Amino acid sequence: MADSEHPRLILHDFLSLDLCKELEFIHKSCSTIGYRENVFSTTLSHLIATNSPHLILPFLPIREKLKEKVEEFFGCEYELFIEFTGLISWCKGASIGWHSDDNRPYLKQRDYAAVCYLNSYGVDFNGGLFHFQDGNPATFIPMAGDVLIYTADTRNVHSVEEITNGERLTLTLWFTRDKSHDEDVKLISSLSKHPCNSSDTYSKPYLPFPASQNMYWFPPEESLKYQSGFDIRCGRLHVLGYQICYKDARVKSSMDFSDILLEPLHLVRGNDLFDKEFSNILHLLQVVQFYHWKGPTELKRSEFKMEAMNVVQVSMSQREEIRLLKVESLKDEDLAEVIFNGGGSVENDWVSFCDVVDLWEAYTSNLWDNLVFRLPDWIANQSIFYE
Repeated sequence: MADSEHPRLILHDFLSLDLCKELEFIHKSCSTIGYRENVFSTTLSHLIATNSPHLILPFLPIREKLKEKVEEFFGCEYELFIEFTGLISWCKGASIGWHSDDNRPYLKQRDYAAVCYLNSYGVDFNGGLFHFQDGNPATFIPMAGDVLIYTADTRNVHSVEEITNGERLTLTLWFTRDKSHDEDVKLISSLSKHPCNSSDTYSKPYLPFPASQNMYWFPPEESLKYQSGFDIRCGRLHVLGYQICYKDARVKSSMDFSDILLEPLHLVRGNDLFDKEFSNILHLLQVVQFYHWKGPTELKRSEFKMEAMNVVQVSMSQREEIRLLKVESLKDEDLAEVIFNGGGSVENDWVSFCDVVDLWEAYTSNLWDNLVFRLPDWIANQSIFYE
């Protein structure tokens, strides 16, 4: 705690590095255009809306522990509700001037903030230092696993320096005393209407489905005409060295690129086409980001040969289809590289990637089953809890 006039708390190494990486995986495979210039966000409500409600589970222990820390530090045990939980990344050019977190009429319910840093200054990004206008510490240097907690009012006016390189990633929570702004109630309302709360059974019910195309186009002011900029899902694939190929090229010419991204797709890297069908662009992106979370070095290498994995060479006709789709989805690939240049391409190993497809299925189905098991208790108690 700095002083009574500017109460704030720093928790070092509060999150494990692997948990930071898991949340990074979720954000980079699910995020949409954010609320500020060059900012991207992943909210819990968005995960539910895109048929990924199971991905809220990794957030839950963090929410509970942080709520306890905030209540203990500020002396308001059992008084607080979580008002908002979201992953937020700031890319090159993003910044914000002096402000308090309750500086708008529609934000007055916010009492406290907790910012969890998921990557590190000077390693994953440059710029983006957090400054307080008064009190100590005056400057906070973001490092993966650390948490900064402070009041949302004018006692802790702060700013964030412009990002000059990379992508600064945080998990941000706001807490309120106003029960009418309890995030849990809103999330449970959405979950109770979701297929995960249905007795109907489907094959692979956890496959994601994209939101509206304009939520993925950068910059957002170009989302009506798509004359410049890029689709952020394709942009993230691009900086990792991947492209996409539409399953049935014969009907491609009659479809808009945004419709194609909702259809079954194949993953391409260089001259190799991974001949497995992904249900849509979000499914494909989740598997790719899962691969880059786990990494080839963490995976047990398979004894299968390339032929058994259905990795084939891209044909001339496919190459042209890949080019045309890239032209539509990446109008400005240089801009994508500037915004996401912290993507960190790693060497691709198709043997490991083939293993990851199965690992992603196991990870995702386990979370889905866990969610389905917990949901009745959440609905009954109108509260989301992990224990």
